[in-house]
Amino acid sequence: MSEPSPVAPDVRAPRRMRAYFLALLVVALVLAAWGEIDRVLARNSLSRETANDAIPTVVTVKPNRTDVGEELILPGTVQAFVEAPIYARTNGYLKTWHTDIGSVVKKGQLLAEIDTPEVDQQLAQAIADLASARANEALSGTTNARWKELLATESVSKQDAEEKAGDAAAKKATAEAAAANVSRLRELESFKRVVAPFDGVITARNTDIGSLINAGQSAGSELFKLADTRKLRIYVQVPEPYAAVAKPGLEAQLKFSEQQGKAYTATLVRTSNALDPGLRTLQVELQLDNAERELFPGAYAEVHFRLAGNALSLRLPANTVLFRAPGLQVAIVDVHRRIQLKSIVEGRDFGNTIEVLSGLDADDAVVINPPDSIVSGALVRVAAPPPAQTPKSTGKAS
Repeated sequence: MSEPSPVAPDVRAPRRMRAYFLALLVVALVLAAWGEIDRVLARNSLSRETANDAIPTVVTVKPNRTDVGEELILPGTVQAFVEAPIYARTNGYLKTWHTDIGSVVKKGQLLAEIDTPEVDQQLAQAIADLASARANEALSGTTNARWKELLATESVSKQDAEEKAGDAAAKKATAEAAAANVSRLRELESFKRVVAPFDGVITARNTDIGSLINAGQSAGSELFKLADTRKLRIYVQVPEPYAAVAKPGLEAQLKFSEQQGKAYTATLVRTSNALDPGLRTLQVELQLDNAERELFPGAYAEVHFRLAGNALSLRLPANTVLFRAPGLQVAIVDVHRRIQLKSIVEGRDFGNTIEVLSGLDADDAVVINPPDSIVSGALVRVAAPPPAQTPKSTGKAS
């Protein structure tokens, strides 16, 4: 019986296995390559987004020209047109007073009376001394006349006659001195009556009946304080940038907290013509009619000056300025969206805006609120400005 022949191995299985392996290898390589490419693309995209996000976004504004005037608001000090403390010119005790605070008085009106017993006694003594001196003068004059007659007949010596003439001259001088002393004491007597030196209002009374009165001006010794409030003086310190426009004739509106809703027109009448070296301000004086006595000396006034504009100068928002070591600068965006820093010369400061005298062109795009780190050459993205809002009416005259 014959043996069966051996079965030939199936060679197709290893071939399929190799094909599957190669397919899997290709797929793995493709997936690996795709993953690497995806990572590279993602990295590049991230780099581009990071670089794009690193570009700062800015808002720009154009400088403008305007001839519309600006309103300058400054504090003012109100004073009476004439104000004077009233002092005593003689010693004594206050006998009576006739006017109190708030009294409206006329020039020459009696304010108070002072009892001066010492001055009264001195005047009485001076009058008596004057009478004695005049009696001596009369006797000496008669004697001198007689001795002149005797000298003419050579009954007395010339020396004796000259002595009598000298005595008569001395007695006359003594009488004149006594008369002058009487006049002085009578003037002191007149000072017992304290009168108003001008029309005005009594703003202070610092004495009372029985108070000891000392003549002269010293701290705390004033009897009354008198002020003429029919016209007021208002003193204002004008900053140096506005000193050139503060000239006599300039009008201002005054507002007071105690007079809500009212404005008073005052006129600038004079300036100090010199700046305070400490404050760098110019003192100006305005005058205001106060015939109705609505306003009071010593009040705080809010002084509103309306200043004329300058159409030749440029103006920028105050939040566009950079304070750097070289001075004031602004950041300009050029046509390539690159930053250029420009130094400027500032004029007047209007609060929300400033005046630029030089260093800026009317077509420059100026960055609003530039960061402190901004430098020339930096690339920026310009955002659209926010929609302009219609300003609300402030009730101020333009």
